[in-house]
Order: sequence, then structure tokens, then C-alpha cells
Amino acid sequence: MTAGNQIKNVQPIRSKEKIEDMKWSLKKWCGERDYILFLIGINTGLRIGDLLKLKTSDLKRKKKLVILEGKTKKPRTINLTNIYDEVQQYIKTIDSEWLFPSRKGNNPITPTQAYRQFNKAARMVDIEEGIGTHTCRKSFGYWFYKQTKDVAKLQTILNHSHPEITLRYIGITDEEIEKDLQNFVL
Repeated sequence: MTAGNQIKNVQPIRSKEKIEDMKWSLKKWCGERDYILFLIGINTGLRIGDLLKLKTSDLKRKKKLVILEGKTKKPRTINLTNIYDEVQQYIKTIDSEWLFPSRKGNNPITPTQAYRQFNKAARMVDIEEGIGTHTCRKSFGYWFYKQTKDVAKLQTILNHSHPEITLRYIGITDEEIEKDLQNFVL
């Protein structure tokens, strides 16, 4: 399976209960590092490559930071206000320049390792399919859209070229649109 196909097959987590299950499972079965990776991912929508490049100094005592996205080469402001305390507590526990250090050597974990940990946690709570390193980004997009209904802002945040790409990307399906239309009346 190519990386492009993997991203297309990965789905957002569309249930808040399942998000909480993933958080619990990551903490219990994988550890704080992987939990914080997931937490920052679902709250920022950053790609895994950009998450894994973060250093402790990038986030230490900071509620906002600006990164240059690897794929688009565009600057992106990241707001960590809502998860600031948890991130700061985690930073106090690690002895590495990398926010998500590998247990082997002085490097961050790889996207493959992140994928394995996310899938391990998902299996433990019976989330069977559609989990990958892009799950966090797609879940962020899905829930941002569900809460704001603002596809234009989300398109800007995710750096997509068209609203249709954003809606397809986050899995706003024909079925959901049909359900909304059934309940729509003036």
C-alpha cells in the first residue's frame, strides 16, 4: 500500500467516546510519549512529520508556536492553550531535546513507530480499522468542522487548495449530508 493510499484509507475518529478510549489506551499500553503525540495531533491537526520534528525547547513554557510545515513550506501558528498543562507536565519528565524521543539513540521516533503505537492502542479498545498516523490530523479536521461548520477556516488551517478537498479529506460523507438534508426544514 502506498503512502497516499494509506492516508485515504485512514479515517477520523468520529466518536468522542472512541477518542477518550484511544487516549486511555495510549496512556495505559503505550506510554505518556505516545499519548501526548496523539493529544497534540488531535488538537492541532499537524502532520506526523511535523509533530515528530518538534523539540522540547519549541514547546517549553509556550502556549503558541509557529512552525514551517514540511509539506507545504508554509508557516503555521499552533495554539496549545487547551492542552498546555498536560504538555508542560510531560516535558518535565523527558530528558531529550526531542519532544517524542526514540528509546533507541538520540532521535525522535519514526512515523512507522508512531503508526505501530497508534494501532496497538486502537486494537486494545476495539477500534478495528482506519487508524494511522494521519488519524490525528483527520480527527482534528472532522471535529473542528463539526464544531464550527466553517470549511473555509479549516481549509486554511489544513492548507488545502479547495473546500471540496477538505470535506472529502475529513470524511464528510454523502450519508451525513443526506441525514442533514432529511432534518432540514424551513
